[in-house]
Amino acid sequence: MTLFVSILIGFSIRVSADTPLVGRDVGKDVASGYFQKRAVAEAPASSDHYLALHVGKIMNGDAWEWGMNGRQTEMSGSSFGVTYRLEESEKSMDVNLRVDFNEYDVVGEKPLKMSLMPLWIFPEASSKFPLYFGFGAGLGVFFKQVKDESALSFDYQLIAGARFFNIYENTGFFIETGLKNHLQILSSGQFNGTFLSTGAVFTF
Repeated sequence: MTLFVSILIGFSIRVSADTPLVGRDVGKDVASGYFQKRAVAEAPASSDHYLALHVGKIMNGDAWEWGMNGRQTEMSGSSFGVTYRLEESEKSMDVNLRVDFNEYDVVGEKPLKMSLMPLWIFPEASSKFPLYFGFGAGLGVFFKQVKDESALSFDYQLIAGARFFNIYENTGFFIETGLKNHLQILSSGQFNGTFLSTGAVFTF
């Protein structure tokens, strides 16, 4: 009888050792893992795309050796275009592609130029910070130009603006100002002007 009791006690101890513990700590770990997975699944996806459409006015422009000798002052013009984010750099900046169409009033004519340039903007759009600053440089191509003037130009911009995201769903608006300058490549002449533009900004 004593031997039977000893065997029964030993078997009970072994079964208890092999059985996984189900207690408060184990239940807490299971619940924690469930809610973490659920939180990740319900987190909204970040906006990878940024697109801005803009229209504006070129003001207070000065030109040298463009269509006439000497300097022209108080020139004006109009501008419209699109800006699209290509990538977000590691330095809290966005690398954008900007395409502008600019029309000028020069010696009674209306030159029309497309400006194509990379544009660096700080801070990145994903930060949703309303104020931003940027600079860019690229190539200008005149579809219509003053006679005997260069059809190509080196364009550069310095900008500052305010943007307001998701005013209506994924659509917001922005206002921007700065400098729009160019140097004519195949002839003498340059233009320096300020601008003011506004438009819609989309994140998707």
